[in-house]
Amino acid sequence: LKLVFYQLACVPPHTHLFAMSLQSLPLGEAFVTAGAPHSRVPPVPTVAQPAARAAAVEGLAPTAQAVAGLAAPAVAALALARASRRRRARGRHALRAYKAPERKQVLDTDILNDVCDQTGITLARYMIELEKRGWVDSELNLITNSIREATKVIASLVRRAPLQQADLLGLQGEVNVQGEDQKKLDVITNEVLKNALRYTGKLGTMASEEEDAPVQGGAEDDLNDEFNTKVIGESGSYVCVFDPLDGSSNVDAGVPVGTIFGIFKEDQDVDCTITPGQDLNEDEVACLAQTLQPGKNLVAAGYVFYSASTEFVVTFGRGLVGFTLDLEVGDFKLTRPNIEIPKRGSIYSCNQANSPNWDAPMREYIEALQSGENESGKPYSMRYIGSMVGDVHRTLLYGGVFAYPADNKHKDGKLRLLYEAAPMSFIIEQAGGKSITGHSRVMDIPPVAVHQRVPVILGSPDDIDECYGYFDRCEDPELKERCDNRLKGASTK
Repeated sequence: LKLVFYQLACVPPHTHLFAMSLQSLPLGEAFVTAGAPHSRVPPVPTVAQPAARAAAVEGLAPTAQAVAGLAAPAVAALALARASRRRRARGRHALRAYKAPERKQVLDTDILNDVCDQTGITLARYMIELEKRGWVDSELNLITNSIREATKVIASLVRRAPLQQADLLGLQGEVNVQGEDQKKLDVITNEVLKNALRYTGKLGTMASEEEDAPVQGGAEDDLNDEFNTKVIGESGSYVCVFDPLDGSSNVDAGVPVGTIFGIFKEDQDVDCTITPGQDLNEDEVACLAQTLQPGKNLVAAGYVFYSASTEFVVTFGRGLVGFTLDLEVGDFKLTRPNIEIPKRGSIYSCNQANSPNWDAPMREYIEALQSGENESGKPYSMRYIGSMVGDVHRTLLYGGVFAYPADNKHKDGKLRLLYEAAPMSFIIEQAGGKSITGHSRVMDIPPVAVHQRVPVILGSPDDIDECYGYFDRCEDPELKERCDNRLKGASTK
């Protein structure tokens, strides 16, 4: 009886709900839901059969009749309210964010011959197999191998940082172009990666988070002898953009960090929008024109996650694969031959301290995930590291949502489009996920500046579609205009 009266107290006293409740559930079902033993309550016809129902009720003990009489409207009203919330959540999901791009065939590693039992399939062997099939060329193979070697050095630096604090930890004393204090490891890892890439001779242009502007990718200035000018000093045909140490603000605390990279194919006819007021010389304009390409032009992207293990996750437009650094052998071994993100997750990842300043659709969506009033009907858990690589890596494996949305202070979010948002969006899409700014697909945005920022919401396809529904129904013209301007390559201010 206490349970019954508690349920009555929790239900708003709307008379139409109580009237409908008698038509919603059979008496026996309501009584069982209230907590009575199922074996003691026979199935009872509904109100649509008054005579049968009355006869069945007469067969119950007096106490059971009283409990049943109270429990039926209370439990039915509760069930009706829950069903109504689920219907509203389903009704909110009207549109897909966008049609997911077709995923090409991933390399079937099970058919490879002569795989060493001790080393397995290394990253170098994997690249050879891709080149054999014509899925990558020799230049892209060489660039990837250079990134592989550079990130092994960076992994070593991150591991040794606590033991060499004076040399590797703390501030460098300089501020980068974003206005952020540079850590010592920011500067060191940027040089490690930049030098490894330049000496391939296959890059025309590079752009880094730590550089003010794109730089030419060749090594001719340093290697001017006959061998290097003829063999590796040739004009490169790729553009590499990268963040050498994502999450470096937390590196002193030993928080997992990572490297993010994206690779474009140079296009002499690329349509580049130069932001007015930029004072660039001829070479810088050429570099910028090659660098400012939308994410949909990426031919490869990946990240390296430095944590309990060092993982190299990469895509060449044919699915997503992951390698783990074997410190004994000194090479990356294939450990995740085909990464696919779950259709829906149960985790969301964001800095929720900023939620009061978010746009209304984002705030409402996260509130729905918290309360369980979403399409899944279940509350989500929050997990947030504060390092994009770490948070996205978990989202890829477990599903759910990662978000760094716009807020009142940062109308365009804080993540950089070229070397954070676009590469990670390519990675997510190749795993079967989606990535949006709110109203639009991240991969469709043409950059107008090297360090342009955008909001990012990425993750499982069903979760992102649901989030998109909140933005689609939003009637805020300023929010829609900001998204439209990004797609047009116009200012969002």
